[in-house]
Amino acid sequence: MYNNKTLVNPKKPSLKKTIGLITVYTFLIGYLLIVLYPLFWMVISSFKDTSEIFRSVWALPEKWLFQNFIDAWNNGIAEYFVNSIIVTSVSVILTVFLGALGAFGLSRFKFRGQNILLIVTMGSLMVSPQISLIPLYELMQSFGLYDSLWALILPYIAYRLPFTLLLIRGFFLSIPKDYEEAAFIDGYNIYQVFFYLFIPMSLPILCTAAIMSAYFSWNEFLFAIVFINSDSLRTIPAGLLQFRGVLETNWGVLLAGLTISAIPIISLFLFMQKYFLRGLAGGGVKG
Repeated sequence: MYNNKTLVNPKKPSLKKTIGLITVYTFLIGYLLIVLYPLFWMVISSFKDTSEIFRSVWALPEKWLFQNFIDAWNNGIAEYFVNSIIVTSVSVILTVFLGALGAFGLSRFKFRGQNILLIVTMGSLMVSPQISLIPLYELMQSFGLYDSLWALILPYIAYRLPFTLLLIRGFFLSIPKDYEEAAFIDGYNIYQVFFYLFIPMSLPILCTAAIMSAYFSWNEFLFAIVFINSDSLRTIPAGLLQFRGVLETNWGVLLAGLTISAIPIISLFLFMQKYFLRGLAGGGVKG
């Protein structure tokens, strides 16, 4: 026997929940505009000459000056760009590799002094680069590293390594020991477990650590102007400082240089954002 049943409409969201969603989306859209507007203004102004930048701050360029980018590239950005690529690449590779090794040891082994080492690692996050500027300068002079790319690479590794180690360690702690034990049964040694098991399984968190380290190394300014004296060895943040004249500055060319310098990091994040978000979600510090 067929019984007629009243169809029940899906429950509509309450007024309170709707207002909450509208508030959240409004805040997020406003925050997005606050973040994107400076980038938009920088890109638009890079196609203007200096007088138009000050005369028409909000307007689009009357004439799109692509020559600003050519002048910026020919006036030194090309050389600074190469130096930044070298410094960032080497520091990121070494930071992530050493951080992964340290995280593997702290997450999979038990040894005396482990907790003390972990506390020291966490405590080093509170050390500001500005505090150690003078001691580092003297060390660079003593070891003959001053005015070389290694004078930037080594401090960048030192300051990003503790955070990278703790971030990767949190992810390693989430990997079940069953995988490790199965690998040992199959005849893997400890190094093979690290390279063939943990590294492939940890690509999201490794990409997250790499992006964060690259962002720091690419944009770092203080060490770049103190530890490097030769113009041919300057990275982009310090090199762009040379674009400012004592009496006159071509702001269009300078902003074109800033736009060029921002492209690699933005492209890197867009290309690896999927791994970046997965790494943040799975890389909370545990244990």
